[in-house]
Amino acid sequence: MSRRARIALKAAVWGVCLAPLALLLYRAGAGGLGANPIDYVTRTLGDWTLRILLASLAMTPLRLLFGLSWPITLRRLLGLFAFFYVCLHLAVWVVLDHFFDWAQMAADVVKRPYITVGVLAVVLLAPLAATSTARMVKRLGATNWRRLHRLVYVVAVLGVLHYLWLAKKGVPDPYWYAGILGLLLGIRLWAWARRLVGGRQAPGLSPTMALALARASGRRPGRGPASSS
Repeated sequence: MSRRARIALKAAVWGVCLAPLALLLYRAGAGGLGANPIDYVTRTLGDWTLRILLASLAMTPLRLLFGLSWPITLRRLLGLFAFFYVCLHLAVWVVLDHFFDWAQMAADVVKRPYITVGVLAVVLLAPLAATSTARMVKRLGATNWRRLHRLVYVVAVLGVLHYLWLAKKGVPDPYWYAGILGLLLGIRLWAWARRLVGGRQAPGLSPTMALALARASGRRPGRGPASSS
């Protein structure tokens, strides 16, 4: 892929990922957030966190199934946007829902499992966002960096559980997310099993490619929606 095409593709990703936030701000200004604005904003930001996170996890399966390399260059950007949206999601809970009532929030984390797994997901996602620059890949070493970033699978499972335990009965959305996550993880498991049985390198991301792909996906560290990762 040419440099111009790569820039155009990333610009499109920026536009798609920022559009939900722009629409949310527009509805807030127009008074279109419904009878419970805090709940509407919280759910919208949570939905887009999961959608973008699953999109980032879909990049490797595209490579495994179709041999496409260009989706990998978008994984970092999508991961950062997922972190950006989850930070907004958390901020609404902290500022608007509880207004910095730390004692009440701590009690909720302990007593409510869906909040427990949600907060844990944010905690685990933070170091992934902080270590996705080319500099951090080099500093940690490609193998250690890759091991650390496998936590994204745990984060995705926790995010889906958070939604499943939070959603009311009869709401199908969390089950769609769970099914998509299961499919994406299943493709990875299939590739791992094929490599194990055939003794061949599956077309996934090798340690030696991690640094190069991090550089290709962000040549100017420090520029991103939430963190330079």
